[in-house]
Amino acid sequence: MAVSLQLWGCCSNESIEEVEQFINCTHCNKSYHFLNLSIPEIARNSEAYDKWKCPACINSAPKTSKKDCTPIRTIPTTRGNKRPALNSPPKASPVTSENVRTIVQEVIKKEFNDMLKQLNNSMIGVITKELEPIKNEMRDLKESMSFINKKFEEIESEQLAAKKSFKTLQDINSHLGNTVSDMLQRLNYLEQQSRSNNLEIQCLPENKHENLYTTVKQMGIVIGCELKDEDILHCTRIAKMSSNNTRPRSIVIQLASPKVRDQILAAVISFNKSNPQNKLNSVHLGHTGIKKPVYVVEHLSPSNKALHAAARLKSKEKGYKYVWIRKGKSSLEKMKIQNIFT
Repeated sequence: MAVSLQLWGCCSNESIEEVEQFINCTHCNKSYHFLNLSIPEIARNSEAYDKWKCPACINSAPKTSKKDCTPIRTIPTTRGNKRPALNSPPKASPVTSENVRTIVQEVIKKEFNDMLKQLNNSMIGVITKELEPIKNEMRDLKESMSFINKKFEEIESEQLAAKKSFKTLQDINSHLGNTVSDMLQRLNYLEQQSRSNNLEIQCLPENKHENLYTTVKQMGIVIGCELKDEDILHCTRIAKMSSNNTRPRSIVIQLASPKVRDQILAAVISFNKSNPQNKLNSVHLGHTGIKKPVYVVEHLSPSNKALHAAARLKSKEKGYKYVWIRKGKSSLEKMKIQNIFT
């Protein structure tokens, strides 16, 4: 912006900018602002503008009338702080390039802030709108996780309670198992004790018209142990353990006392040892036809009978020669095996 040096008659400014309106006095060449003169602006290149004189030059000019003796008032060339005329516009400070730059910067900054604020609001609105479904899903997910966590804690609590109950049941079951095992042993003992007077005759052929009491007495005569009627309390055939078994049903003899039972067993063993070629058989007991061996053993309880059968199988596997029963218990005698091929 062009700046020229100027002599002012209305103020103390030493320079003037082109944007300010002023007029030059044709007499003293001083410049005056229209604003300070409180007169309407006069257009440049006009006759009034070219002939204009400042108030100081007008007052200093001699009067043409001789009758006027009023002295001329001296107007100072420099103008001090003058009170503005009534209804005159306020005095404006000069505008510089720095002021313009500052104003422009403030305007740009304000506009930029407004645009940034609008952009932020728009972005926040868009982001909020886009994130709303995700926010809802996260809330639902959080609720689901809370529900799952609650259920998991309930299941964990139930599992701990079930584990504790299971441990208690295990202890009870173990105790019951021991109790049942002990009771089975006692029951087996009692069953065997209830058979302490009994004998069992195995493999004797059955006859529709047989008399078991006569058969038992005949056996006593054969083995050399005569039995009286009061020694035999009861005689009967018992059912087979398996219907597929082809062996005849066994005969159970209930005797008066264990002493009589032991005497008969000892007599049978002695007879078989004395007659190894003609051991006790069906012919000795009054059955005609094919001679079949007859066995006289203790009457065992079901558990002891199963144990005796298992002992006999194991004796064959291990090479034992004899398996016998003594007072309800199985006994084994090992056999010496010689290799016949050496």
